[in-house]
Amino acid sequence: MKIAVDVMGGDHAPDSVLDGCRRALEAFGDLHLILTGDESLVGEELTGHDRVEILHTTEKIESDDVPVKAVRRKKDASMVVAVRQVKEGRADAAVSAGNTGALMTAGLLIAGRADGVERPALAPMLPTMDGGGFLLLDVGANMEAKPGHLAQYALMGDVYMKNVRGLERPRIGLLNVGGESGKGTELVKQAYEEIDQLPLHFIGNVEARDLLEGVADVVVTDGFSGNLVLKTIEGTAMSLFQVLRAEMTSSLKNKLAAGVLKPAFKKVKNKMDYAEYGGAGLFGLHAPVIKAHGSSDGQAFFSALRQAKTMHEENVIETIGDAVKTAEKGEEA
Repeated sequence: MKIAVDVMGGDHAPDSVLDGCRRALEAFGDLHLILTGDESLVGEELTGHDRVEILHTTEKIESDDVPVKAVRRKKDASMVVAVRQVKEGRADAAVSAGNTGALMTAGLLIAGRADGVERPALAPMLPTMDGGGFLLLDVGANMEAKPGHLAQYALMGDVYMKNVRGLERPRIGLLNVGGESGKGTELVKQAYEEIDQLPLHFIGNVEARDLLEGVADVVVTDGFSGNLVLKTIEGTAMSLFQVLRAEMTSSLKNKLAAGVLKPAFKKVKNKMDYAEYGGAGLFGLHAPVIKAHGSSDGQAFFSALRQAKTMHEENVIETIGDAVKTAEKGEEA
């Protein structure tokens, strides 16, 4: 299969992106990469690789660019060129660690929304204490949502977890302020009723405090709430590790203790590391478009490429479309 890769996007581009590409080429003998970006930055190893094609451009979308304007005006930007390969059938998927809003805009304007999907969702896998992780959607593709949108998110999340993560019966939870079905805003209460009618393993409302304990495999919410949860989890994890690092180096006694506990701390860090989970999928488009974490290192970008490959191989896009159509027929009946 072919994946179009934005070489210029991300905090550590192009080094981390190219590192991830090298890892992916070594791991998957059937993978062909189309790299979009400045050819002079790619390096001889990938430039001369028989499964690498380079589409040269020096234009890029910056992190502070206004998404819609950037996508429409910078038609030769590396991210736009990458997504265009999917639209024109030259690539099966696209991956970028660049500007999130711009990638969502490019996905919608260029790749296009899948038939029957009302609103695409941005959905990352987030870590849990048991190492299994959970899918959170939406985290910002749509700040405002309707009950029907959340119901479609539940369907899309179910398909993804079955086909990509290999779960036979994913637990679907609806983010709320309490476990009782009558709690929350009108949006959440109506969404509860709609999701409850779908052929899913819906476990009802889940609270934010239980997410890292693995209370659900898929957590559904509107983009505003989802983005708050995402940023809170990321910020808390970073702050916690900073506090631990400061305390463990504050005295000779603590440094000695840190040396003994280092393997245990490493295990905890690995459990909470996003690098193994890939990126955030833009669900509901005509082809897989993956947003790798902006601060991705080589391993994290490799995981995003692996995620895109699996989504294509397991026909996730087509299966999501079928699930949405089946749900619509059920409503009509």
